[in-house]
Amino acid sequence: MIFADRADAGRRLARRLAPLRQEEPVVLGLPRGGVPVAYEVARELDAPLDVIVVRKLGVPAQPELAMGALGEDGVRVLDPAIVELAGVDVTQLAAVEARERAELERRATSLRGRRRRYPLGARTVIVVDDGIATGSTARAACRVARAHGAGRVVLAVPVGPPGIEQRLAGDADEVICLETPPSFAAVGQFYVDFSPTTDEEVNELLARAAAFGSGRPTAEPAATATTPAPVDASEVQLALPSATLVGDLTLPPGARTVVVFAHGSGSGRHSPRNRAVAGVLVQAGLGTLLLDLLTPDEAADRSRVFDVELLATRLAEATRWLQRRPGTAGVRIGYFGASTGAAAALWAAADPATGDVAAVVSRGGRPDLAMSRLNRVRAPTLLIVGSRDEVVLELNRRAEAELRCEHRLVIVEGASHLFEEPGTLMTAAELARDWFLAHP
Repeated sequence: MIFADRADAGRRLARRLAPLRQEEPVVLGLPRGGVPVAYEVARELDAPLDVIVVRKLGVPAQPELAMGALGEDGVRVLDPAIVELAGVDVTQLAAVEARERAELERRATSLRGRRRRYPLGARTVIVVDDGIATGSTARAACRVARAHGAGRVVLAVPVGPPGIEQRLAGDADEVICLETPPSFAAVGQFYVDFSPTTDEEVNELLARAAAFGSGRPTAEPAATATTPAPVDASEVQLALPSATLVGDLTLPPGARTVVVFAHGSGSGRHSPRNRAVAGVLVQAGLGTLLLDLLTPDEAADRSRVFDVELLATRLAEATRWLQRRPGTAGVRIGYFGASTGAAAALWAAADPATGDVAAVVSRGGRPDLAMSRLNRVRAPTLLIVGSRDEVVLELNRRAEAELRCEHRLVIVEGASHLFEEPGTLMTAAELARDWFLAHP
């Protein structure tokens, strides 16, 4: 497939993305060439359009190798494994970050001017570029979008090399690429007109898109604008006594509580629902650790998925890891659990060896799987259940009778087990946020 120009590519891509309109997404174009493509997508979906300005943090001795990325509002995403493997020390990292931060701020000012960055908390975000070659910039953009609180990240491009969907699957919840030709050498070979996009063109498209979607923040005078302190987001490896696990740790500035997510059966740290809730918590100043409590091999064994004692053991070990880790030592720990993960959270909270847990929130949880331990839970506990999830609702009512700690059962009207109905997941996320904030 050959595209006439970026607008043509955007219209074709928009047709593929049409089903996402019901999710009320935010469209982010990678400057500069991705913005004309993103404009057509945003127009078709009637979605807000913004740019996502990112800068790759390259290893000093090998700049093409990314050890992280920077985004606006002080967001920094690091890959600790690459930093360690490349032997980059604190001084070197700071020098690279200072240089790239200055360039990022210059680019953002040039491209956006006084327009404020569109808030992404818990939203479906579609990251759009005119094509992908190596994928390093797209990968950085997806990670920065997550760090800004996006609930679900979709990477969408007209063209890329074969296998790009698989290569970027860990960075986006979904990768959509219209064409992956075996003859791929460069993005430009698939456009008749691939002339450069200017900053002026980007600004004009953003101005024309101001009427798309609803609730777009208005421009504010530069004199009143403030620069928030950085949000640190990174993938972490937890070398626990029972296994080495992988998680995504996000720390807003001054966070005094970190909420550890215990996922349910069939879920994980990349779950759009868990990320949507985490985004709401981060915006409220709470840290989050989205953690896969099982290794990939263990997750394939259904008996392990329902081994609540094993999951609780891992959760307790992760708690102690956080309490020892530089940067999080001394923070309060909260638990957010769904389905079987909620049972693990309550089981771990009932164990004196875990320490003092600030609060527990269960969404559509199975507290009955920890029934024998519920009367030992000391942490304030919030049970959130959908009104249409009748079997689980009854199980939560029985469990509520066993709890001796401060607790509350909230029924979200119209919600089923997965809280897929419009507005129900956000209601659950806001209930969780308020519970953790009330029990620091």
